[in-house]
Amino acid sequence: MTVTLQLEQLSIMPGQRIVLRDVSWQQFEAILTELGDHRASRLAYDNGMLEIRMPLPEHERSKVLLSDFVKNLLEALDIDFEPFGSSTFKRIDMAKGIEPDECFYIQNHAAMIGKRRLDLTIDPPPDLAIEVDLTSKTQLEVYRVLGVPELWRYESGRLRIDVLQSGRYVESPISPTFPDLLLVERFPGFVEMAATAGTRPALKAFRQWVKEQLQL
Repeated sequence: MTVTLQLEQLSIMPGQRIVLRDVSWQQFEAILTELGDHRASRLAYDNGMLEIRMPLPEHERSKVLLSDFVKNLLEALDIDFEPFGSSTFKRIDMAKGIEPDECFYIQNHAAMIGKRRLDLTIDPPPDLAIEVDLTSKTQLEVYRVLGVPELWRYESGRLRIDVLQSGRYVESPISPTFPDLLLVERFPGFVEMAATAGTRPALKAFRQWVKEQLQL
């Protein structure tokens, strides 16, 4: 006997995720429409498998903080960018879809100015995506197939940078976008500072550190 559940019958507590199998692309699109854009949950879709995650409040705080650090870094380096937050990136021909915690167009920023609708058959994927506590192989696989060149993963107080090389992610000690800064080494310290001293002092210290590094 097949049991059909309505989406509103599913309750996902913060910090939990559910995985639905045999979800068609049409159902995935319908779920996106039903959930709407203003929500806390994040979705990942991979060949019929749909993963719905509900982040913890501290997860949201961390992803906003990391986004602020990146924005401050881009401003300090006078690099143009377009932030796309947790926009849904999907390709029907690949049967893949993902909603990052945060993402940025940097190298391809000019092509995305004023964009209101995303079409990855025409538009490039984001140049840099950020995930906090990424534990799902589904998410990683979707990022890989969609061709996101740089993925930052912040987990357990550690920043990991993965770079797409020859179709697979390779961990890198430096960011190709910011090759002159030892972000993997220094980022966690500024995140910890934000938790103990506050966000503004941490951002101020981060900006000062970037300034000092650029003067070396």
